[in-house]
Amino acid sequence: MDELNRITSFCVDHNKLMPGMYLSRVDGDIRTYDLRFVKPNTPPFLPNPVMHTIEHLFATYARNSEQSKNVIYFGPMGCRTGFYFLVRNLSDSESLTLVKDVVLKCINHQGDIPGNTAQECGNYLEHDVTGANKALKEYYEVLKNLKVENLEYNFYG
Repeated sequence: MDELNRITSFCVDHNKLMPGMYLSRVDGDIRTYDLRFVKPNTPPFLPNPVMHTIEHLFATYARNSEQSKNVIYFGPMGCRTGFYFLVRNLSDSESLTLVKDVVLKCINHQGDIPGNTAQECGNYLEHDVTGANKALKEYYEVLKNLKVENLEYNFYG
């Protein structure tokens, strides 16, 4: 078998990674952000119903923001410690502002979860609004004073 290149995110020392927002990679005009809600390898991790609800809320609010044309993707990490957020043509400052704004909108969301019917979602019964709100509030406490200079990973293994 040919030697596989180690991907960048596996080069970050996850034992030193704390909750926050990090610029994971830049590919041309596309920026990938690591929205880390939970310290890696330190349970409890985000439960699937909580992640599912956050995914529906965040993706909906981000794609309805003033930056909607620049939003490419928002989705969960398999390790259940956070999410990846991909945007194009946005600076780190614009991206950080967008994430803070969207998280606040998610926290303040009232009513039904967007896209939560059997026709719209492949697992529409697995949601946890209360848990999502708690996780979003805790994450906002990490985000609220975050500055652009805090977006870099400073620890590689």
